[in-house]
Amino acid sequence: MNTVKRVLTGVAGLLVCLSALAEDVQLPNKSPELAATAQEQLGTLADDVGLAKGSVVSDFSVKNIEGEKVDWTTLKNDAPLLVVFYRGGWCPYCNVQIRQLTEAWPEFEKRGVTPILISADKPDAAALAARTYEIPFPVLSDPDLNAHDAFNVTMELPEHLVPVYKDYGIVVEDWNGAGHRKFAVSSAFIVDGKGAVLWANSSLDYKTRPSPQQLLQVIDQL
Repeated sequence: MNTVKRVLTGVAGLLVCLSALAEDVQLPNKSPELAATAQEQLGTLADDVGLAKGSVVSDFSVKNIEGEKVDWTTLKNDAPLLVVFYRGGWCPYCNVQIRQLTEAWPEFEKRGVTPILISADKPDAAALAARTYEIPFPVLSDPDLNAHDAFNVTMELPEHLVPVYKDYGIVVEDWNGAGHRKFAVSSAFIVDGKGAVLWANSSLDYKTRPSPQQLLQVIDQL
């Protein structure tokens, strides 16, 4: 994978959309403490959330940050993959996770594993995160929830939390541009070139995620 070429290509596309994006959505300013998943919970799934180990991921299409269609069959060419679903660029805990994974990229690259970040954010919102953290691996946009549903990680913001989120300046519909309030349960999957899930983790506790160190240890043990 040519890291430098990917970063430069992504930045070129990002600059085109920044002026319009700035008036629409903004990344959160604060960086909260993100707890690592408890060891006994690592590699477990929340009830009815996420594809279990051994499952085969159904085909789907998403978009890259330039708005171009990307098929799951193409993504599998870079397998093994670490597919990470995050709630959106509006989530401060997700931004901490994104930064951590970006910093750990050389270790994933050394092991031949390609991280992929997926959210329900529209392409230009996903691009904002990619530009801010200079992410050297794919950041994909899935406002139609194709990948979310394929991995069974879709959730909807409860009605009673809508005004709470708005008080924090978060309008989920602005981020996805699709008019819904759905996004991913925080989750991660290691997938092989045949689309089979080798390892899976999901949690409804969005303040807790597998750390890069934990993910690297899992990879080393597979």
